[in-house]
Amino acid sequence: MNMSELDLSNEIKQLRASLATIVAVTNIPRLESEIAALEQKAQDPRLWDNPESAQQVTSSLSRKQSLRTKLAGFGQRLDDLELMVELANSEAAGDLAAEAKSELEGLTRELAEAEVQTLLNGEYDARAAIITIRSGAGGDDATDFAEMLMRMYLRFCEKKSWPTTVLDISYSEGAGIKSATFEIDEPYAYGQLSVEAGTHRLVRMSPFNAAGKRQTSFAAVEVVPLIEQTDVIEIPDSEIRIDVFRSSGPGGQSVNTTDSAVRITHLPTGTVVSCQNEKSQLQNKAAAMRVLQSRLLEIRRSEEDAKKKQLAGEATASWGDQMRSYVLAPYQMVKDLRTEYEVNNPDAVFDGDLDGFIAAGIRWRKTSDK
Repeated sequence: MNMSELDLSNEIKQLRASLATIVAVTNIPRLESEIAALEQKAQDPRLWDNPESAQQVTSSLSRKQSLRTKLAGFGQRLDDLELMVELANSEAAGDLAAEAKSELEGLTRELAEAEVQTLLNGEYDARAAIITIRSGAGGDDATDFAEMLMRMYLRFCEKKSWPTTVLDISYSEGAGIKSATFEIDEPYAYGQLSVEAGTHRLVRMSPFNAAGKRQTSFAAVEVVPLIEQTDVIEIPDSEIRIDVFRSSGPGGQSVNTTDSAVRITHLPTGTVVSCQNEKSQLQNKAAAMRVLQSRLLEIRRSEEDAKKKQLAGEATASWGDQMRSYVLAPYQMVKDLRTEYEVNNPDAVFDGDLDGFIAAGIRWRKTSDK
């Protein structure tokens, strides 16, 4: 073979193997029947009587149809790629070789996305998500780190055009935030972002320390699925305490002059939820109740999982507590401690470049659940 010849045979072989695995996992007949059932629901003239339910039906249908179309097209695209390589080698066609390499990159990326999509089949994976970030040990560095994480997730969502609503922020007296809660109203947001739950660790030269010493700080990320009408948990009034207060911004600056912010405490579990984003007390109470119910649903699910593991005789939890390190000094690296996935560009990660970590986390979770 000529040294300048383009040879992508191994790469194409690997992609064909990946495609075969995805097709096997997807269960095409089941996918077809799910699409048919959703199409029938979508044609019901009464569907939009309940906009929330209609949105779920149309989003799920669109996602499944997209997966079917992609899977149907991948085989043909791999055949076309092989032909493109042959043509590139039979002619002095530099442009065609570049085009083949570009198509290989695109196919590799799209097949990886399709693989992750087929793995999101957990009970709550299709839900929207509520993320809460809390600063941990580390003083000003930790509260600053919590704010960096909040921006990271909001940037991730912004790049994907996922709608987000910040429900509550508790600002620190120094730098950053003590905590923040925000909602991501996108189908499968929970399935993807649930792998981000756990303790995150930052190592850097502290900007808050005059001696410029290396500082380690921590923040916790909690991810819960947003409740739906079918699983609303009834909470008796006797089990909650509702406090109202004035919304405030950074440094205690007053945002509005009425007691519109709401804090709800669930007495049996000690769960506390605040919301100060909306204009009226009534809206804030409704949003806070939605977050509280989502958290209680997650508590119930965790308890059920713990019971199942106890019955199965499993001694270790499936999730370690500390799950990711962000190192800015003495070297630059972000590493997931569960999947071993790492990158050497923390700036890009903090700017929302999380796809690689999330995909690796979803694959890791699937193998850990076996």
